[in-house]
Amino acid sequence: MTESSLLSRLDGLVSRFEEVGTLITDPAVIADMKRFVKLNKEYRDLERIVSARAEYSQVLNGIHEARLILETEQDPEMRELAREELDNHTARIPALEEEIKLLLVPADPQDDKNAIVEIRGGTGGDEAAIFAGDLYRMYVKYCESKRWKIELTSFTEGTSGGFKEIIFTVSGEGVYGILKYESGVHRVQRVPQTETQGRVHTSAATVAVLPEADEFDVEIKESDIRTDIFCASGHGGQSVNTTYSAIRLVHIPTGITVQCQDEKSQLKNKAKAMVELRSRIYNMEYQKYLDEIASKRKTMVSSGDRSAKIRTYNYPQGRITDHRINYTIYNLSAFMDGSIQDCIDQLIIAENAECLKESEL
Repeated sequence: MTESSLLSRLDGLVSRFEEVGTLITDPAVIADMKRFVKLNKEYRDLERIVSARAEYSQVLNGIHEARLILETEQDPEMRELAREELDNHTARIPALEEEIKLLLVPADPQDDKNAIVEIRGGTGGDEAAIFAGDLYRMYVKYCESKRWKIELTSFTEGTSGGFKEIIFTVSGEGVYGILKYESGVHRVQRVPQTETQGRVHTSAATVAVLPEADEFDVEIKESDIRTDIFCASGHGGQSVNTTYSAIRLVHIPTGITVQCQDEKSQLKNKAKAMVELRSRIYNMEYQKYLDEIASKRKTMVSSGDRSAKIRTYNYPQGRITDHRINYTIYNLSAFMDGSIQDCIDQLIIAENAECLKESEL
């Protein structure tokens, strides 16, 4: 894309930025919460593009002025300064253009949302549950490093440790846009704690990451929900098995069932369960969008295919391999301690490359 065509494309977005800036101050728009939130997000996204456009325009003007000085100025000192400025601005152009092209690629509208993460032990029995617990610990450590908040919704413990299933919500800035790359089957190769012969076994756990639906994303009628109240089980102190605080919600039209037993208060458990129920209903529609992406792209980055094997954790060799981008690293202990950012960065780079290819920018 030439400089002039890139600038002309950005000029149209500057006009839209100004238009949205006016709209979000309109009392009628503010009264419509769904539209107001949507426009606010668009404003923030456009603000980054407009800022990049201003820098790009400034750099192009700097190049033009430096060339003009070199053509007309005789003073050696002025010419040297102009040459230096020309080199600096010219070197900045490729990175700036790449940055702008990525900003012009339509982002997944869900990326800014919080995420609901569900980890289930798959093939491998007790060892799969133990590995699901290891993955949960890995994500907790990672979220702590990002200063994201984790709230447990429900869990079923494995007989030898770990979890048969654990569901939790992660809140923070741009959570879903980062954690969505973790959806899929995670395979582990190691000697299980239950193995007496020292043989390496292969087990698996499934991770599903859903964008948390906002209240106005999905409208649920109270008459469509059946509520069951029961005693909580597992850790939780004296109130467990003595108070009916755990909640199960069944959405009758879709058959979706969620439950929450983490809080001692029945009301708090119901509020958490409603967030998850809303997100799961919303996700049925969102899945169509993910399937459409998956059909276009070779990598399974954010494809939503949760049955696909995405990563192998090989303990004997201390190796992690992400099969979507053929990425292998040998720092398994640090990885399991939450140092997963580098792998996610590589997945984001692969995703961005495919997005740019698709949009032909």
